[in-house]
Amino acid sequence: MNVQLPRRMDKAAFLHWVQGRDDRYELDRGRVIMMTGGSRAHWQITFNLAKALDARLDPNKWAVLPEFGVNLELESIRFPDVVVDIAGETARDLTATRPVLIAEILSPASECVDLGDKSAEYLRLPSLTAYLVFAQDQMKAWVWTLGPTGFPAGPEVLEGDDAVVRIDALDVDLPLRDVHARVRMD
Repeated sequence: MNVQLPRRMDKAAFLHWVQGRDDRYELDRGRVIMMTGGSRAHWQITFNLAKALDARLDPNKWAVLPEFGVNLELESIRFPDVVVDIAGETARDLTATRPVLIAEILSPASECVDLGDKSAEYLRLPSLTAYLVFAQDQMKAWVWTLGPTGFPAGPEVLEGDDAVVRIDALDVDLPLRDVHARVRMD
């Protein structure tokens, strides 16, 4: 099937247009782009991560939101795999109010964007304290955490069954074995 996408939109028009659509889209610098589905590993890691965060965070302070909109600079709205936002915001919100953690699960098609353009966009968010990217074919994570002088120039890379992602701002430890549970590594 050939889908004809609008060429350009502003953020308000995009948020109105995207509601109720079956397919997934993002707004990238004013351009509507269609997002692909995901593999079993992608969705399992997304579920595991959301579940692990939800179990570890105070629900009165934080909301764990899979595939929820994040309003960015340059006429962009992204839908990361997992967002942690402040709790108790308006039920009708279409984007996160103050995202503190954003996570993406890599796929072969998204690797350059998730580790490149998206990291640059996300790391400019004033409320963000952590950006996490997880591989789906190995126990590996790229981790940017906000320090006293800002975000580091590059991510910390964690690998292996014993690796743990530490998010000091949220007082959370995320063992990679929990995030990658039930994912068969080929």
